[in-house]
Amino acid sequence: MTVLAPTPPSVPAHFVPAHFDSAHVVAASTDPNLQLTLKVLPALVVILLAAAVCGRIAQLLMQPRVLGEMVAGVLLGPTLFGEFLPDAQASVFPAEVRPVLYVVSTIGLTLYMFLVGAGLDHGAAAPGEVRRAGALAASGVLPSFALGAGAGLLLWGTLSRPDVGRLEFALFVGGSLSLTAFPMLARMLYERGLENSPLGRISLMAASVDDAVAWCLLAVLTAVHLESGLPSALRTIALSAVFTAVMLTVVTRALRPLGRDFARTGRLGPNAMYVVVLVPLTAGWLTDWIGIYSVFGGFVAGLAMPRDAAFRRAVHDRMMSVVSTLLLPVFFAFSGLNTHLGGITGGTMLLALFTIMAAGFCGKYFGCALSMRALGFGRREAYAVGALMNARGLMILIFINIGLAEHMITQELFAMLVLVAVITTASALPLYKLALPERLEPARAPVRVPARIGSEPKGGATQEDVSTARTVQ
Repeated sequence: MTVLAPTPPSVPAHFVPAHFDSAHVVAASTDPNLQLTLKVLPALVVILLAAAVCGRIAQLLMQPRVLGEMVAGVLLGPTLFGEFLPDAQASVFPAEVRPVLYVVSTIGLTLYMFLVGAGLDHGAAAPGEVRRAGALAASGVLPSFALGAGAGLLLWGTLSRPDVGRLEFALFVGGSLSLTAFPMLARMLYERGLENSPLGRISLMAASVDDAVAWCLLAVLTAVHLESGLPSALRTIALSAVFTAVMLTVVTRALRPLGRDFARTGRLGPNAMYVVVLVPLTAGWLTDWIGIYSVFGGFVAGLAMPRDAAFRRAVHDRMMSVVSTLLLPVFFAFSGLNTHLGGITGGTMLLALFTIMAAGFCGKYFGCALSMRALGFGRREAYAVGALMNARGLMILIFINIGLAEHMITQELFAMLVLVAVITTASALPLYKLALPERLEPARAPVRVPARIGSEPKGGATQEDVSTARTVQ
């Protein structure tokens, strides 16, 4: 005689299959994939809720939304959530969930930098513009790098790992402080319609050069730290140069039919979207293999996309909402889980934090401002650009997360550089407005007819400008 499994009173026994076994339910509940899913999804819900609330608060305070999302990541870490509700935090972010968050955040960063590259207008520059952008880039890198490296030399032993040498530590600190938040810089310029002004164009070019130099330095430091030696470092740089050349020549030409098809049909079909997504992910995989990380591959893949303005706008409209709303907050949360601000206590640590903050601020802010003055810009414009170039934002978080993953820096230094990211990003817009109030800004770009009926450009920017600005919100 077949014994039926117990059923709820509301379910007649004859509806229960004879072969039903409660062990099936137990097996389903112990399925490791299902168990991991049931742990990852609550973590994502908490991350997105925190990012939405903090992002909105940042906007109410006239700050970019990304600043609120950065702060949300820190608050979800051991600084607040883990300090006051440690059991709840351990339940929401167990150890087995963190590798999943890392993978999701890596995909998000790769696609984000792809959209930044796709939105960058790297067309023909005005006479002398490249030279002036080069001078500004040098003034943004060299003083901040020198002061940061000097601070690193002083703080070696206090903040360094025992297996990291003095020179390597100093170079890492200098490299991290030489970065500029290129996406945030672009966003502010686009919002004001200044992206095609002399001030805007050379600032964008200089910021992209600054970040490229810092990524190359990080690639060299990683090779040296892993004891692969100078030949491996040179191999990494050579392969990076070959990769960039192939992407900007061969791949660019191969993608031209994609732009022509879009110009003919006016839409991105499923096949086109497969290509658009596969190119940055493949490029990120290759640069990870090379040793310079997927964010660089994503950025170069964006530069290789067709330069048609309508095509770029369509790509942004299709991808940016998901990337910025779902994927980037996961990266900020993953960074926050590694941020232990409680370790920055006592006179020695506070003095170290002040030293690093002063080195980064003075080197970038005053270095860029004085360079702009030497290039012939007015005092107000010079210090406005210095304020924008001084923001570290997302870029330094990517840089230091790689350093932490490769065991090049300590948790204490990581936390201090997270504070540098938050403080310099929060101060960028107020310092910009203090130096260059809106009534004194250069004439904005003229408003052109919107590309789509019913789409109204805001704030003096063209429809292309508005959609491109979404990249860096």
